[in-house]
Amino acid sequence: MLYLNLLILSISLNNIQSWALENKLFQHKFALDYIQVPWHFLAMPFLYMFLINYLNITAKTYNLLKIVIPLFILSIAAQISFVLYYSNIKTNTYQDFIYERYTSIEEIISFTISISLFIYSYYLLKKEKLFPKILSYDNLKWVNTFFKLSSLGYILWISALVIKVSLNFKGFMFSYYPLRIYTTVLIYWLGYQGLRQLRILKERQHIRQEISTTPPSFTESQQEITLNSNNHSISEEQLEKYKEYFSEIDYLIRSEKKFLLAKYTLQNLASESDFSPSTLSLIINTIANKSFIDYLNEMRIEQAKKLLTNPNYEKYTIASIGLESGFNSKSTFFTVFKKHTGVTPFTYRNQILLIN
Repeated sequence: MLYLNLLILSISLNNIQSWALENKLFQHKFALDYIQVPWHFLAMPFLYMFLINYLNITAKTYNLLKIVIPLFILSIAAQISFVLYYSNIKTNTYQDFIYERYTSIEEIISFTISISLFIYSYYLLKKEKLFPKILSYDNLKWVNTFFKLSSLGYILWISALVIKVSLNFKGFMFSYYPLRIYTTVLIYWLGYQGLRQLRILKERQHIRQEISTTPPSFTESQQEITLNSNNHSISEEQLEKYKEYFSEIDYLIRSEKKFLLAKYTLQNLASESDFSPSTLSLIINTIANKSFIDYLNEMRIEQAKKLLTNPNYEKYTIASIGLESGFNSKSTFFTVFKKHTGVTPFTYRNQILLIN
């Protein structure tokens, strides 16, 4: 979250500086007639650092800030040196022109580095096969949206630069207005996402602590064996074996709370037991009379009901409850919950709270 805050700060400072310069709040008022800190140089590096930390791939990448920060400081020093060198020019108009040319070169370099880093970040996520994960989890989907929004930002930025150069660095400020509006909206959107993800993260931490100290319940599994094992296509002896195997499987899943893992599959279960995925599927279908995913989802729904009706979590988001119950997205949680209960999690929570 630190890098996300730094990203928002760098974009904000760049916008504030642009506004101040356009309103001539800096020019010809200090010993250095001009100074434009290239805050835009830092935006993409901070996004990159946020991504590799948020997606937990820092060990497979480089800390580019070790390179970027010295270059950023060097660019400021170079700009100050440039201004001092041309400070003896008497005509402010010419100084404006020469300074705009210099900062444009600086901005083009910044744009090139920024978009190269953007492409590299995209390549890195593709290489690590993280996009399916990003699109599968609610707390990651917004990252994909941000990539799309960033693409729009680069289009607006390159358009503004082209207009600036084509107008010979005069009367070009209007070309940056769409970019300024875009970055302002982006700041608010990033701020909202940051606060939302931080809230969900804290809620999930509290829920997880509660779940980790709550002993598992096995009464439901015993009822399932009794109610759903009326399969007459196999012998009684085989059926009894399947019941025994199912009890072992059920105990493993409930005691270690495997159903809380959003991507827990038959392959995962097979690696932790003495059965192949196909045998496990047959046992669960025969005894529980449902598919493996439905079998897990029933446990997840029961877990979600406990959390939704717990007064300690009355103000918690539905997303955090669904994610900590083992679902990989809020939409999946809503769909499965309504399928099993006939109502949405919101309605279920409100009904229980009214009764109590």
